[in-house]
Amino acid sequence: MDRDLLRRLNSSAPVTRREMRLAARAQRRRNNLVASASLAALVGTVTSVMAWAGPQGSSTSTAQETTTTQIQRVRGDSAASRSDERTDLTQTQSSSTDDGGWSLGESNSQFDVKKMSTVAASNVRVAALMEKDSAVLPSGFNPNHATGDAGNTYEFGQCTWWVYKRRTQLGLPVGSHMGDGRMWADSAKTLGYWVDSTPRHVGDVIVFSAGQDGADAVYGHVAIVEAINDDGSVVTSETSAGMSGETFSRTFTASQAAALRYIHY
Repeated sequence: MDRDLLRRLNSSAPVTRREMRLAARAQRRRNNLVASASLAALVGTVTSVMAWAGPQGSSTSTAQETTTTQIQRVRGDSAASRSDERTDLTQTQSSSTDDGGWSLGESNSQFDVKKMSTVAASNVRVAALMEKDSAVLPSGFNPNHATGDAGNTYEFGQCTWWVYKRRTQLGLPVGSHMGDGRMWADSAKTLGYWVDSTPRHVGDVIVFSAGQDGADAVYGHVAIVEAINDDGSVVTSETSAGMSGETFSRTFTASQAAALRYIHY
């Protein structure tokens, strides 16, 4: 035998029994490692397949086939039908306009625009009275006008003192510096009160000119409307100097009442 060949064989093959046993043991370990790796790969493959399966164990391809079948059924004769006749959009739009215009119905044609423009009164008592007088309110009347109220500055027992006190009791505004009784109508107009010759509500201030119906010949007089009777007569509450704040009442006929002036709100 060739010596070089013999040398190579001796260097690669075990020359003792111990070396042969070690070599065999190493080969078994390699075989076990290969078998374990193969088993792990197999388990991974099975897990992937199960993950893609449906809830009944069906595969992805089965689910896809089912979905396709359902789509085909919807497209079949059992699907909801549409009308074969369709209305042209131009016909639908012909009954309407796009110019932005609009009109009120007949029921709205009698809407009271005057009420829409009425300024809301901050005084609830005034607001209630204005509601009753909505049809006759002066144009542009402002219920939140200046009241001129700074407390009762009038001399105790005078007619002006009582009128201020009574108006306050009724929750109505009243000025503190309106002057003598005969001056109250003009002072009230300046502040924005509504003044005319018609008694309208309990609490209206009655203004007497100097010497009118027993009023003082110089200073005039003021009183409060306490009632308006069905016949147009007016019942008052009032006081005067020398009565120590005690009040009295008079009744004026409709014709007498129409000759006086009244402060409203």
